[in-house]
Amino acid sequence: MEELTLITPTFLFSAVSLILLAYTNRFLSYAQLVRNLKDNYMKDRSAITKAQIVNLKKRLQLTRYMQLSGVMSLLLCVATMFLIYMGAQLVSVYIFGLALLLLIISLSLSVWEIQISVKSLKIHLSDMEH
Repeated sequence: MEELTLITPTFLFSAVSLILLAYTNRFLSYAQLVRNLKDNYMKDRSAITKAQIVNLKKRLQLTRYMQLSGVMSLLLCVATMFLIYMGAQLVSVYIFGLALLLLIISLSLSVWEIQISVKSLKIHLSDMEH
C-alpha cells in the first residue's frame, strides 16, 4: 500500500465541499417549495397536493442524511490530513477509507433523492393531464 500524502485527501476535501454546496442549494429550494405547498394545501386540500407533501417529506429526510454523511466525510478528510501531518500513516489510511465510504453513501442517497424528485414532478404534471 502506498503512503498517503497531504495531497490525496485535499482532492476529496474540495469535491465534498462542492457537493455540500449543491446539497445546501437543494435544501434552500425545498424550503421555498414547502412554503408554497403549505399555502396551496391551505387553499385546496387536493390529493395531488397531499401526495406532493408526502413526497417532499421523504426528500427532505434524504437530503438531511446526504448532508450529514457529506459533512462527516469532510470532517474525516480533515482528520486524515491532521493524522498524516502527525505521522500516523496507518490510522490516516483507515480514516480516509471511511471518508470515501461516507462520500459514496452521500452520493448514493443523492441518486435516490433524484429519483424521488422525478416522481414528484410526475405527480405535479399529472395534475395537468386531468
